Amino acid sequence: MSASPKPNGKALSVLIVSTLAFTVCFMVWMMFGVIGIPIKKQLGLNATEFGLLTAMPVLTGSLIRVPLGIWTDKFGGRIVFFALMLSCVIPIWLMSYATAYWHFLTIGLFVGMAGGSFSVGTPYVARWFPKNRQGFAMGVFGAGNSGAAVNKFVAPALVVGFGWTMVPQVYAAVLLGTAILFWLFSATDDDHQVSSQSSFVSQLKALKDPKVLKYCQYYSIVFGGYVAMSLWMVQYYVGEYGLDIRVAALLAACFSLPGGVLRAIGGWLSDKHGAHNVTWWVLWVSWIVLFLLSYPQTDFSIQTVNGLKTFHVGLNVYVFTALMFALGIAWAFGKASVFKYISDDYHANIGTISGIVGLAGGMGGFVLPIMFGALMDLTGIRSSCFMLMYGVVWVSLIWMYWTEVRKTEMMGKNAPVSPISQSFAR
Repeated sequence: MSASPKPNGKALSVLIVSTLAFTVCFMVWMMFGVIGIPIKKQLGLNATEFGLLTAMPVLTGSLIRVPLGIWTDKFGGRIVFFALMLSCVIPIWLMSYATAYWHFLTIGLFVGMAGGSFSVGTPYVARWFPKNRQGFAMGVFGAGNSGAAVNKFVAPALVVGFGWTMVPQVYAAVLLGTAILFWLFSATDDDHQVSSQSSFVSQLKALKDPKVLKYCQYYSIVFGGYVAMSLWMVQYYVGEYGLDIRVAALLAACFSLPGGVLRAIGGWLSDKHGAHNVTWWVLWVSWIVLFLLSYPQTDFSIQTVNGLKTFHVGLNVYVFTALMFALGIAWAFGKASVFKYISDDYHANIGTISGIVGLAGGMGGFVLPIMFGALMDLTGIRSSCFMLMYGVVWVSLIWMYWTEVRKTEMMGKNAPVSPISQSFAR
């Protein structure tokens, strides 16, 4: 595979138009995070049913990532990306005619194909850049995650002004126009394709690699958690703080926007400081923030010398939003650092590995909203979603310590001591 030492105009054009396409695809993928609220009211859904509704597009977008990554390696990202966008236009339009719960679930599966665009664009963009700039390039492309925030700006206005059925119609038209722009300004390089003799089975053997499984775990937090929270936060604000859907969506964008846009900075930091260092600190920041977010609204009484006094402990909307903003920044950096791991360790088949890791992240985005709803129905505590994420991050920190941090420490201890160091020791 050839790579020019400096990105040329064609590479930059590919990066820009691919990032635009991914932003629109992600906006479509997160559609239920806003229109799911009036649909929930219309159909009388409970929290678990709402979680399943929002998660259905994520399921397809996750499962399709592995084959899309492999097809990108074989046939090139341009044709695969273009065909993927075109295939989603009609299902998105049909969403506006759905009336029953099973209609939304079924059509949502087809709409979810747009979420597979990440495992197409990542290898497509990366191969246009030299290795020392791939982290930044993939970070810029990954900033298309900000489509989740764009959805929160656009969809509420359409819902309030025209009803929820207008949203899928507008999104279908926007996706069609984006597909045309992508085809006009993207390019193909035959040197970027992996040998067509590679089979699905042979490439999927990467799942046996322990490092791939570990990166899947990391990504299920920083991306899967990001997707799940992006889908969950609007209704959380509405239920927890009694906000209007437009205000709720605006505040929820304080999490989604940095979680997407700042991914490029995460790519730059990963190029400079290494994927391990960035991911390690991302997990620690996530662990602390999720601990604070987990505390539910609590009233308790204390018997004092002056009688019974009642106190309230809980996060107000401003502190809550600030913590979500910090979490969005951390996960933006984490999404970039995980894929820097991949570009460093699996340069020859980025498409396949990114598809597998993307599948794990997407499955996290599918399973977590359902678990959020089930936990809320079971406990009645809205912040139980953060309690769950706190536990998942704790497991990842332990795993990372034993497989990376401790191994580095042991290597340092076993390293030969120089004569100069020995003289200082004396």
